[in-house]
Amino acid sequence: MASSLKNLSEYSQKNLSDISNKRFAIVVAEWNEEVTGALLDGAIATLTKEGANDDHIVVKTVPGSFELTLGAQWMAQDPKIDAVICIGCIIQGETRHFDFISQAVATGITDVSLKYSKPVIFGVLTPDTQQQALDRAGGKHGNKGDEAAITAIKMLGF
Repeated sequence: MASSLKNLSEYSQKNLSDISNKRFAIVVAEWNEEVTGALLDGAIATLTKEGANDDHIVVKTVPGSFELTLGAQWMAQDPKIDAVICIGCIIQGETRHFDFISQAVATGITDVSLKYSKPVIFGVLTPDTQQQALDRAGGKHGNKGDEAAITAIKMLGF
């Protein structure tokens, strides 16, 4: 569903499990930091609101969204980590770079999740403009970081 039709920060309370003993890794891209920082803040706030202990949330940064997959793999291979949340922002530019990076990151994150049989969440924005990114990083369409955190929680309760 398009975020213009649904606020990314609103979610159902169905299938939320106790996460007080769960450990989360958040891998966040430094590129587009204004956006990814806001997404990170949303993810952390939602995890703690839903019962995660602050000391059970590990945050690691990578240079850009392309590096999210390797960062996710390094975190997913740690048996103490229950779920990994990947946060990035790839804004459409004038070249096909956007297409290659977006596809590689989506495929890579899926592959890591399947390889380690644990939730590895795609909290990556792929907007056309900076303003669209800001609208989805705590702006008028909510925060994709909130959505990514809830997705991790719900997958742990599967």
